[in-house]
Amino acid sequence: MRLDRLLSLLALGTRSQAREIVKGGRIAVNGQTERNVDRRLNKGDQIVLDGQPLDARTVRHVMLYKPCGVLTAAMDKKQKTVLDLLPPVYKACGCMPVGRLDKDTEGLLLLSTDGEMAHRLLSPKRHVQKCYRAEVDGPLNDADIAAFRQGLALSDFTAQPAKLEILSSCAEKAVALVWVGEGKYHQVRRMFAARGRTVKALKRLSIGPLALDESLHPGEYRELEPQKLQMLLSAVSGEENP
Repeated sequence: MRLDRLLSLLALGTRSQAREIVKGGRIAVNGQTERNVDRRLNKGDQIVLDGQPLDARTVRHVMLYKPCGVLTAAMDKKQKTVLDLLPPVYKACGCMPVGRLDKDTEGLLLLSTDGEMAHRLLSPKRHVQKCYRAEVDGPLNDADIAAFRQGLALSDFTAQPAKLEILSSCAEKAVALVWVGEGKYHQVRRMFAARGRTVKALKRLSIGPLALDESLHPGEYRELEPQKLQMLLSAVSGEENP
């Protein structure tokens, strides 16, 4: 990769601004000042800007605890998006949300520069299970569990069979865990609505083997450790299930 392109991918400026940084002698590669903007970099090159080592990674995978009230989008002129919660380097290198969470849903959101992995995670044919914690406005019972297990007919499609586990239930409200292998718009909320219940709060806890880090607070993020990334890659490897 050319030096000026790398600098722009690291959110250090536009390509023209990056070229000025290099021409100004502010960059050193492997201990030597580099003023050639066309310099081709090799894997393992050590890059320093103004005496400070640069994290030159352009491949990123991020776990974000998405808060309510934030859009799952790359940008929006009027509302805050999930990428507004991250440092500029993530947007610059093309780290995008994997799927979406509704504005009024919180919890685990994965962002990645790996488009192929994202496609595999989102493909309904791979049946990657996503777990949600839902609070609804009335009781739930065994009939609801059975209905989720059979698959619920909604207005425009029939939801695939899902697992419903009731954590608590009384006349006023219930709390449950739901596992779904799809990601249709407002799907979990619509499934409960088909059973006469309104979701009051919804939080995604996991995507396949990846669980939301309990140490994160809404709006906080961290990059995936190599072993967590490998777990995800293993979950989506191989052929799609029919």
